[in-house]
Amino acid sequence: MNYFETIKALKKKQFSSLYLLQGTESYLIQDVKQHLLTYALAEEDKDTNISIYDLEETSIQEVIADAETYPFFGERKLIFAQNPVFLKAKPDKVAVEHDIDALQSYLLQPVDYSIVIFIAPYEKLDERKKVTKVMKKQCENVSCEPIKEWDLSKWIDNIIKQFHVSIEKPVYDLIAQETGANLLMLRNELEKLATYVGEGGTITYEIATNLLSHNTNTTGLKLVDAVIGKDLNKAIMIYKDLEKLNEDPIALLALLASQFRTIFHVKLLKQKGYSQQQMAQQLKVHPYVVKMSITRVEKFSFDELKEIISIFTETDANVKQGKMEKSLAFELLLYQLVNRNALVKR
Repeated sequence: MNYFETIKALKKKQFSSLYLLQGTESYLIQDVKQHLLTYALAEEDKDTNISIYDLEETSIQEVIADAETYPFFGERKLIFAQNPVFLKAKPDKVAVEHDIDALQSYLLQPVDYSIVIFIAPYEKLDERKKVTKVMKKQCENVSCEPIKEWDLSKWIDNIIKQFHVSIEKPVYDLIAQETGANLLMLRNELEKLATYVGEGGTITYEIATNLLSHNTNTTGLKLVDAVIGKDLNKAIMIYKDLEKLNEDPIALLALLASQFRTIFHVKLLKQKGYSQQQMAQQLKVHPYVVKMSITRVEKFSFDELKEIISIFTETDANVKQGKMEKSLAFELLLYQLVNRNALVKR
């Protein structure tokens, strides 16, 4: 069962006795936990019928004993069992000994008055282990893997519905480029925008531009645009803004160089017939970065891009060898790039 199906079932108060939340996306794990707390227990039972265990410190036997103990009040208990290290290929060394046979017996015959949620914040489980196979068969499996960046529009739609506001289409790319696949950041930014426009309002491109928190990577894209547009004043202004945020010139040098390397690779992959999504997967960058790079590739020949990347390499060497102060070196770099004939559109 995927995340959306799980949330839908929980809202309908359709519960399983066993859940396995597996993956490294903490936002999804926390959201499923919150929905269980909201819909599985009455408010008056939340002080007495919730247990949280760390299986790196507590044995699975204690968790099972708690699960099999009937609740004093209310109709059910919620038991969260975090870090089931015994599901990993190479379990971490822990101070407790887990009775895996007892666990497997419980998995096959769980009680109906306890909901046990195993939280495995791991990329992979050891599928060869019998306990893993039994758990995946008996539990409601909920994937909590990081989302794919090309699925961001679906997530924006899902989150924005919760706030009962609408959003203009051009805002999707803007939000995606600022938050990437970070779900917690995505929700926080959308909540901020929704609060500003109010229920029933519309998030416009202008509102989003003014209110969204800007990350360094996005500002790097703007820096590239200033260089391509041969606007030295704008490039220096963007750099000074980043400097105020204590961004190191060496880091900015690497960031700007990576943008031009991406343009080079996108140009190469485009020549080979790759689609935009295939490029994003191949280069492991945000689809928006690929989209923007595609609009820029025609402005450069391969030789010009190689020359530009060479300038970055030379500047980096001068700074690291102490031949030039890094802030001055970065400003000189911008001057060289803006004033190069290589940036003339072809």
